[in-house]
Amino acid sequence: MVERELTAAVSLTLPDGSLNPEAVGWARRPLVDTSGIGGRHGWPRNKRWEYWNVVTPTHVLAFTVSLIDYAAVHEVWVFDRRSHQSWGRAATVLPPRGAVLPPVLDAGPARARAKGLAIDVVPAGGSVHLRAEVPDARFDVDVTRPADHDCLAVVVPWSGDRFQYTVKDVALPASGTLVVGEGRYDIPAGESWAVLDHGRGRWPYDVVWNWGAGSGVHDGHVIGVQVGGRWTDGTGSTENGLLLDGHLHKISAELAWDYDLADWRRPWRVGGGGLEAVFTPEYNRHALTDLAVISSRTDQCFGWWSGSFGDITFEGIYGWAEDVHNRW
Repeated sequence: MVERELTAAVSLTLPDGSLNPEAVGWARRPLVDTSGIGGRHGWPRNKRWEYWNVVTPTHVLAFTVSLIDYAAVHEVWVFDRRSHQSWGRAATVLPPRGAVLPPVLDAGPARARAKGLAIDVVPAGGSVHLRAEVPDARFDVDVTRPADHDCLAVVVPWSGDRFQYTVKDVALPASGTLVVGEGRYDIPAGESWAVLDHGRGRWPYDVVWNWGAGSGVHDGHVIGVQVGGRWTDGTGSTENGLLLDGHLHKISAELAWDYDLADWRRPWRVGGGGLEAVFTPEYNRHALTDLAVISSRTDQCFGWWSGSFGDITFEGIYGWAEDVHNRW
């Protein structure tokens, strides 16, 4: 399978709101203008979100700001990697209010406010400031985007009126502070890594996906793992790649995923297109939501990636692999 690399700015949608065929492909920079998502076109299938995850030597910090036409769905989660204790809060707001998402990545701040939850994402040139607060936990993180750092931006076409633009940006340097209860923790530069999942599109109501990501240093090289599956099958697009010192090696093959949620401690194996990767879990974050119109089941396992891609080998890269089923 050969995917087209986008090298110039392009609109995701045509004036009538349908998918712009010229936007289908992948890019190393967020070149796609998604300002056509939302408003009168495509309701209620429009989905917009920012998901950030920051891994530190001691904790995992994550939050979501999302608008899905008829609801605002947000979450903040803090996880202690040593004790496996977690803190957090989720909010589903019907009808949507208290949330702001920019029409284009980094075109402005993203914010969410709900009962017991506050999130701010503020871009500033080559950096992004993340702030989130829930009862008993809050964090402030500065994320650096080096000028020569590639992301993986992909337009996935299910049809002319169902499509998704995703930016997966892995292995971004992070630093800052975390406060949990009475405890204060440094988020040390050089040992902490951020991952962004930026999404804009129009989705089917019922969908399943796999996503795996990891960031870290092996043998003096910064490694970023980015793999996905199921939701892109048959579209001609994939969200697969390996980052080496900021340079993306795109993998256009659909990957084979082998795992057992009945025994989540069993290693996951992900391979194809020259990639042979093993993910060894140490914790499974299992979550269920059933709000009639909106329902989801998430198994997000955290642990360690190892493997190879051509001459590139890696091990000890911390991150996650997940299996998700959404009806939204």
